[in-house]
Amino acid sequence: MGDDGMIKGDRLILRGLMFHGFHGVKPEERKLGQKFLIDVDAWMDLRPAGKSDDLSDTVSYTDIYRIARDIVEGQPQNLLESVAELITSTTLTKFPCIVAVRVKVGKPHVAVLGPVDYLGVEIVRYRNVSGAPV
Repeated sequence: MGDDGMIKGDRLILRGLMFHGFHGVKPEERKLGQKFLIDVDAWMDLRPAGKSDDLSDTVSYTDIYRIARDIVEGQPQNLLESVAELITSTTLTKFPCIVAVRVKVGKPHVAVLGPVDYLGVEIVRYRNVSGAPV
């Protein structure tokens, strides 16, 4: 899942996260589940952590990983859009220092008439000037 660099600045990058979930509108998706591929970019100022070399001055990758894992492996959603929205909104709510989040959710095993790497969605959400996620 490629990177187009659409937002400028420092960011945390998580690529190729794979989890088994039960999302989809078809009964077999809800019963058997399938693999989901997740990419996350979280924009924040990384200068304090770069200067201090202290984890308390940044957000741990593992915290964002857990958010994605808990959502993908958790309550089934009908749409990938809902899965992506939950990951972005949870990340922005939990970490006020993050100013924007981009999430890609891909389904590698989808029933279409031809070969694909994956089909999916990508969303970007920003924190507004008051600090609330939008």
